[in-house]
Amino acid sequence: MTDLAGFAFLAIVVIVTPGPDTALTIRNTLIGGRPAGIATAVGVALGQATWSLATSIGVAALLVAAEPAFAALKLAGAAYLIYLGGQSQGILSNLTNPKMAVFFPSLLPQFVAADAPPFLPLLALGILFCVMTLTWLTGYAFAVARAGDVLRRSAIRRALEAITGVVLVAFGIRVAVVPR
Repeated sequence: MTDLAGFAFLAIVVIVTPGPDTALTIRNTLIGGRPAGIATAVGVALGQATWSLATSIGVAALLVAAEPAFAALKLAGAAYLIYLGGQSQGILSNLTNPKMAVFFPSLLPQFVAADAPPFLPLLALGILFCVMTLTWLTGYAFAVARAGDVLRRSAIRRALEAITGVVLVAFGIRVAVVPR
C-alpha cells in the first residue's frame, strides 16, 4: 500500500458524509431501536465487503466497463432506492447502488503500489473501509437510539420518516437520471 494515511483520511470524509446509508441507519433505528440500526450498519458493511471483493478480483471493473450491465445495475439501484422510501435493508441498498460499483474500483487502486500483486492490498483497503463504515453507522445507531424517546414522539417520528423517505426517493431518482 502506498498511502494508508491518505486512504484513511479520504475514507473518513466519504463515510461521514450523509447519504442513503446514513438515512437508512437513522430510519431503521427509529423504527426498530438500536438492534435494527446496528443490523443496518452490518448490512451496509457486508454490501461494501462484497464490492471490495468484486473490486479485488476485477469483477466490478468489468461491470462498469460493460455499459448494458452497468445500466441495468443503475436502474435496479434507482428503483430500489425509491422503494426504500418506504422500507429498507442495508445490504440490498449497498449492493444495488451503482455508485459503489464505480467507487471501489476507482478509489482503492490509487492506494496500491503499481508493482505489487493487487488482490490482497485491494481487499485489505476495502475491508478497512467496511470496518470504518460499520463503526460510524453503529455510532449513529447508538446516538439515535439514545435520543429515541424524543425522536419517537409521533409528530417528530413521522417527520423524520417522511424526510428520510424523500431523501431515499431523491437519491433513487438522481441515480436514475444522472449519467455515470
